[in-house]
Amino acid sequence: MQRYFSKEKKENTFVLNDSDVHHIINVMRMHDGDNIEVIYDKKIYLCKINVVNNSVNTTIIECKENNVENKPYITLIVSLLKEQKLDIIFQKATELGVDEIILTSYERTIIHLEDNKLQSKISRWEKILKEASEQSMRIDIPKISYVNKKDLKNLAGLKILCSTIEKDMNIKKFLKNNTSCDKLNIAIGPEGGFSEKEEKEFEDYGFTKISLGNQILRVETVPMFVLSSIRYEYMER
Repeated sequence: MQRYFSKEKKENTFVLNDSDVHHIINVMRMHDGDNIEVIYDKKIYLCKINVVNNSVNTTIIECKENNVENKPYITLIVSLLKEQKLDIIFQKATELGVDEIILTSYERTIIHLEDNKLQSKISRWEKILKEASEQSMRIDIPKISYVNKKDLKNLAGLKILCSTIEKDMNIKKFLKNNTSCDKLNIAIGPEGGFSEKEEKEFEDYGFTKISLGNQILRVETVPMFVLSSIRYEYMER
């Protein structure tokens, strides 16, 4: 069943945005009486649709029960990258349960955005996160923002840095040693990784360096590996 997010509820109906209406009518080719799921305020509503003159009205049938995952709030910190790589990271990280994505720039970051272009980029990325959330049947959409690297020292919760230098502490050991936490922040370097100076800076910010194994992974592969490891570790808790 198709799932959509709404930001506005009026009595027994929800207001859908124009792109969702287009998707329902022209892509899914739904008809009067078809059912969809609408997410509002992190609750799942089963709704019947009524298509009238290229508009869609929804009627709430019931509020459905949702099973909440037992996992920490996960923030993924990634470098600005080429659009294709970022799109993959946003899609897969959303599917794997990330709650927030923070973009920043490092010494080896090669993509830079002017301030006047940043908001339009964030709007595009928010659309990608929304569509990935709908596809993966989530009840929320990850937050996204851009911050200065120095601001990362103010993050609350456990903080890990995916290092190409660290050999002793791997992600398996780290997760076994930290069996319960409310918030987990994961910093991933740009193509070429963090510089030694940056790894030291992050340690000063309270980050623990972890190894992901002997192989050097592509930057777009790292989030999938780390988030899959976290999901596996917390799945039965």
